[in-house]
Amino acid sequence: MTVRHLTSLPLVLSLVGGCTVGPDFQTPKPPEIAGYGKDIAPPPAGGTTQRLVPGQDVAGDWWHLFQSEPLNALVRQALANNPTMAAGQAALRQARENVAAQQGFYYPSVSAGIEASRNLTPLAALSPTGPNGNPYYSLVTPQLNVSFTPDVFGANRRAVESLQAQADNQRFMLEATWVTLTSNIVAAAIQEASLRGQIEAIEHTVRIEGDLLKILNAQLRFGQVSGADVAAQEAALALAQQQLPPLRKQLAQQRDALIALAGRFPDDDIAQKFDLGSFRLPTELPVSLPADLVKQRPDVRQAEENLHAASANIGQAVAARLPQITLTAQVGNSANSPGNLFTPATNFWSLTGGLTQPVFDGFALMHRQRAARAAFDQAAAEYRSTVLAAFQNVADALRALQSDADAVNAASAAEQAAGRSLAIARKQLQLGQVAYLVLLNAQNAYAQAQLSQVQSRAVRLADTAALFQALGGGWWHRPPDSAGDP
Repeated sequence: MTVRHLTSLPLVLSLVGGCTVGPDFQTPKPPEIAGYGKDIAPPPAGGTTQRLVPGQDVAGDWWHLFQSEPLNALVRQALANNPTMAAGQAALRQARENVAAQQGFYYPSVSAGIEASRNLTPLAALSPTGPNGNPYYSLVTPQLNVSFTPDVFGANRRAVESLQAQADNQRFMLEATWVTLTSNIVAAAIQEASLRGQIEAIEHTVRIEGDLLKILNAQLRFGQVSGADVAAQEAALALAQQQLPPLRKQLAQQRDALIALAGRFPDDDIAQKFDLGSFRLPTELPVSLPADLVKQRPDVRQAEENLHAASANIGQAVAARLPQITLTAQVGNSANSPGNLFTPATNFWSLTGGLTQPVFDGFALMHRQRAARAAFDQAAAEYRSTVLAAFQNVADALRALQSDADAVNAASAAEQAAGRSLAIARKQLQLGQVAYLVLLNAQNAYAQAQLSQVQSRAVRLADTAALFQALGGGWWHRPPDSAGDP
């Protein structure tokens, strides 16, 4: 039986007819809206078509929809080894123990003790305590102390409620850590794939530029082009090569980021490597109903628990201004030797009841109550701000997906057209039918089209992953972790 299940007993022990002062928390109602924007529509057809499915649940392992086993393996490694998850689990355990500790105040506090002393009677002032006139005597006193503070006005119940809300907040913080970690792994893997694709496109451009330089050098020997044309091509080749070091630096740093997310040190590389061919674009995308989004987003649930804790704190502030009742009892024995303990006339006991009512404290308790209400108002405003940001995240992701398909289609068409134009310009240059400047323009257009095509594909993958994160990441389907769920 867990500690939480014992809370009914202390309510009986506290005092029959006891009340709980302060407001009773009510979960905020979800926004009464139908969608995320009037002009948001499914992504357009073309290439790989994506379909929005309103009301469809978000899978707990949504990254599997990208059909990349290296990605799946890396996410498993990160969830097992990333220290942020372990830190979040430890923080959750700590918060739950604080709840259990506060629940202990529902019960009487019992302590036992024993005192032993050797004493000398000042005969000039007092008579000996014993019948034989010996001024030396011993005293052994074991006793049992019991104290109890009845929770008449629910101060402790509100304290437990506040701590439980803080523990629930910590739980949703852990869920947010899980969602963020998995989303960061996917985003980092896609970014690595994008960088590899950009490097490959630049290397392809460098090869083309190098081949053209060879052609121009051959034509220079036959007097078909000028030295200025060759120098311009050498500059174009150098400019293409100049783009590679920054991209390679970014790729190396991206690898470091992936290694760190996996919970490893930089010299312990991961086996997985990603390129754009590693991923398949998910074709069906869930779109949660607005009423469900506030239940799914861990940041919204955190804000709700902050609001709950602030509500309970008002009750504590109100209870502090009301009478405080204490009950204490002592029972024990006192004898001049251990052998005489528990004999007649050695026992003693006392029962004490106390009631304290604050009369004047410089209005400190009143202002603390007002401060608690102001903190509640602040938490309510922060909750609304968090909800607005959550809906904005989803709307942004949906709007991005609307344009991503068009961007990919346009980039693919531009790459194909630029490739054909470059091929024609190269052939015409070899035949002496066009000036070198025409070829140079065709080269630049093709290189830019290649980069745009790679980047647009990566952006579409990243925006798809961002939608799953914006919808809450499916944390409610994940298996229980070592922190344990109640």
